[in-house]
Amino acid sequence: MYSQREEKMANLVEATSQKQFEEFLTKAGKCLTVVHFHAAWAPQCGQMNEVMAELAKEHTGTTFLKLEAEAVPEVSEKYEISSVPTFLFFKAGEKVDRLDGAHAAELTKKVQRLAVNGSPAGAAEVLDLNERLKKLINAAPCMLFMKGSPQEPRCGFSRQIAGLLKEHNIQFSSFDILSDEEVRQGLKTFSNWPTFPQLYVNGDLVGGLDIVKELAASGELENTCPKAVSLEQRLKTVIKQSPVMLFMKGNKEAAKCGFSRQILEILNGSGVDYGTFDILQDEEVRQGLKTYSNWPTYPQLYVKGELIGGLDIVKELKESGELVSVLKGES
Repeated sequence: MYSQREEKMANLVEATSQKQFEEFLTKAGKCLTVVHFHAAWAPQCGQMNEVMAELAKEHTGTTFLKLEAEAVPEVSEKYEISSVPTFLFFKAGEKVDRLDGAHAAELTKKVQRLAVNGSPAGAAEVLDLNERLKKLINAAPCMLFMKGSPQEPRCGFSRQIAGLLKEHNIQFSSFDILSDEEVRQGLKTFSNWPTFPQLYVNGDLVGGLDIVKELAASGELENTCPKAVSLEQRLKTVIKQSPVMLFMKGNKEAAKCGFSRQILEILNGSGVDYGTFDILQDEEVRQGLKTYSNWPTYPQLYVKGELIGGLDIVKELKESGELVSVLKGES
């Protein structure tokens, strides 16, 4: 039993009250604390406790804390815990990251990335961050790292550059650097470019607002950036990004409406891997997909490019026992 192994490990502990929880956070200081909000009735929580036990052996400077979500409701409510398992990551008493669902590989990555600098994992953290930055930069042929989103820019420079790209019919995706401090600071070093916004084309840095202005003025911007594809073609591409794709408000780590939160909980319990798209970050996709799929609300779930439906249909599939076979494309 994993519980017998856990008892022998000083950095793998359990809190049964808000006071205990706060004491463990204080005791950990600047070292990483990983808190698992679990429930005894959920088998996936038991599996993730096994993963925690293994991680605790490797990361002796990190505290791994278990907390039964329903037994300490004041803590669960404070951190908006709506499903189990959920993991929160703390440093110096402050929450620095979150993971919803039983994703062992993602939990391992986050622990490695957030472990205390100067530990043996320090060099691996830098490597891991660089790999993450490369993936983000190459997430679309034209990627804009900005403050806010194209729909809601959070600074004048970001507003101007997004406006220029739209004006010249440039198809681009964006990343809000205000939502991720690690990316915000890491990208400055990675690209050797100290300010934002930053525009990348096919994985290479083009530059910031001044350079984009110069390219627009000289007529070179359209040749530098990929031409816009039709909305229908773009929707088809996005829908097929993953065999199972969920279009929702928010993402796996933080749902931004109750329906999205509920469907995440059901999908996380299915054990089937899936991708997500935050429709709040892209108004074109948000409105276009309603027409394309003839489905007026969100969330929307697709399997192998075909619409399955929204929350009610996913609930029905779960209750009938058909959900996993549908997600695997077997029926």
